[in-house]
Amino acid sequence: MHSLIKHAIHEQTFWLSPQRCIYWEEQSALILSDLHLGKTGHFRKHGIAVPQKVFTEDLQRLVDQISYFKPRQVIAVGDLFHSHANRELDLFLKWRSDFASVDFILVKGNHDILEDEWYANAGIKVHHGQWQLGNIHFVHDPSDMQEEATYVFAGHLHPGVYFSGMGKQSLRFPCFHFSSNHAVLPAFSKFSGLSGIRAKKSDAVFAIVDGKLMSV
Repeated sequence: MHSLIKHAIHEQTFWLSPQRCIYWEEQSALILSDLHLGKTGHFRKHGIAVPQKVFTEDLQRLVDQISYFKPRQVIAVGDLFHSHANRELDLFLKWRSDFASVDFILVKGNHDILEDEWYANAGIKVHHGQWQLGNIHFVHDPSDMQEEATYVFAGHLHPGVYFSGMGKQSLRFPCFHFSSNHAVLPAFSKFSGLSGIRAKKSDAVFAIVDGKLMSV
């Protein structure tokens, strides 16, 4: 595993991975957001030719991160799934059975619309709104943060940074964005758009460029 970056928050140790996730050392937890599993199948169902390879590559990256960090639990900060159940989610269920010993926690996002029974059968513990573990809170949309939270991890925004060059050329990359009271994670799925961030000088921003993390 290359290009991990250590980042401390409230005396807790977080390892940033260029594979769009974070490992929380003290809680042995892999944190990620916006996997949008089943999104490619949803598009194909509506006549948009998106190859299933996109889905399988995202799921394989998740397998690789679990195999590397060996977490006790995975915390998905919303939009784990994209829509109603389809064949791709059947593949997820098979994958889930291979990692049954790993707790899977979902803080629901706006796309997580599956029936409660489906989550239960998948061994996923579901939380609504803001959920707390230790001194860290988790919520899908950062605009839904509660004032009493000490520090919040969120997703939803698909944060990205933009670099301009000669001839009106520009490049954009997903990023981790840490402010004084919350962090916004990049979308784990590569089949996601990017929204430019507005960072303060005191913020910490790490862009994912060519499979490596770069402080911006």
